[in-house]
Amino acid sequence: MVSLLFAIISLLYATVGQAGGTAFLSLMAFSGMPSTEMRPTALGLNIVVATYSTWLFNRNKVVDWIILRPLLLSSMPMALAGGLIVLEEHIYKTLTGIVLLLASAVMIMRRGRAADRICETPLRASVSIGAVLGLVSGLTGVGGGVFLVPTLIALNWASPKQTAALSPPFILANSTVGFAGALFTGQFPSSDLALYAISALAGAVAGTVIGLKWLSQTAIRFILVAVLLVAGIQLVRA
Repeated sequence: MVSLLFAIISLLYATVGQAGGTAFLSLMAFSGMPSTEMRPTALGLNIVVATYSTWLFNRNKVVDWIILRPLLLSSMPMALAGGLIVLEEHIYKTLTGIVLLLASAVMIMRRGRAADRICETPLRASVSIGAVLGLVSGLTGVGGGVFLVPTLIALNWASPKQTAALSPPFILANSTVGFAGALFTGQFPSSDLALYAISALAGAVAGTVIGLKWLSQTAIRFILVAVLLVAGIQLVRA
């Protein structure tokens, strides 16, 4: 049953370019998984799902690497630093939930229709934002896509459709270094990681195709807001 839920979560999140780390964490908490296993397990699943999504989006040439490169340049070392910090469980869940709720509020307030790319992305601002997002991503273990999306849309640096393609490589990079940091602190994933990964990957395959071919920018925005709100409320209440 848990594996099936991982597959469903992965499908829903993949439609909007997300790996599902926030919902993975909520499901693991509900199933009683030890808190020491939750972050590395979620990061491991993020790596599997985001690897596929990154490959597919890049093959279809919809990833804007010009926007992404400076963000990755600063986010990866900060994600590693965040991964080396172990927060007390209640603080960890509350912090992550609050950030997600704030992210959903930003997207709700920006109801206007976004162009493909309204503003240029200043290098200094990109590097600074990447560093902040990387640190928060490493601390929470969610990969960073849910923080990246509302930030880019709020700044008019990318449209909802573009962010769906930018999120997977951002998640992949930050989850990989965050996973390394978590392992270094002595946190190891669940022994059932391989089974969970297969289920999550199956859901991601279906979800990514749906998001790439059939969802409009408006639909993507509504799904993103719903995902952020549900995950944020779940983590704050956990």
